[in-house]
Amino acid sequence: MASITDFMTNDHRACDDIFALAEESVANGKWPKAKTEFANFCAEIERHLVMEEEILFPAFETKSGMQGGPTVVMRSEHQQMRKLIADMAQSVETNDRDGYLGLSETLMVLTQQHNMKEEQMLYHMMDQTFGAEATALLTRAGAAL
Repeated sequence: MASITDFMTNDHRACDDIFALAEESVANGKWPKAKTEFANFCAEIERHLVMEEEILFPAFETKSGMQGGPTVVMRSEHQQMRKLIADMAQSVETNDRDGYLGLSETLMVLTQQHNMKEEQMLYHMMDQTFGAEATALLTRAGAAL
């Protein structure tokens, strides 16, 4: 049985790896490569956020009855992340190395704190709530994307 914690934690790491590639290319001034890698990161992080916001969070809220719980905080942080990513996109478009790297540092800190909350608390709550249904939920989440 796949756990939500394991699956989503692995997905966090995959997004982190793509983020690091983009950051390295920006730092080295390899703009064509940076633009491609940043676009890949944007697609992957958005896929991840949508999986949470449209599948996992609503299912958890319905099954647990927690409408104002941790998922509200996670959604708010997702919006903060999206704003930073949009600002980073502007920096990539204008080849603004320093602007990008400053924003990426902020995003990295926010993302690390956010992921820790999900990995240490929320995903475990989901695993407990869904039990054996977790695999089917993850399959549904993957199929929806």
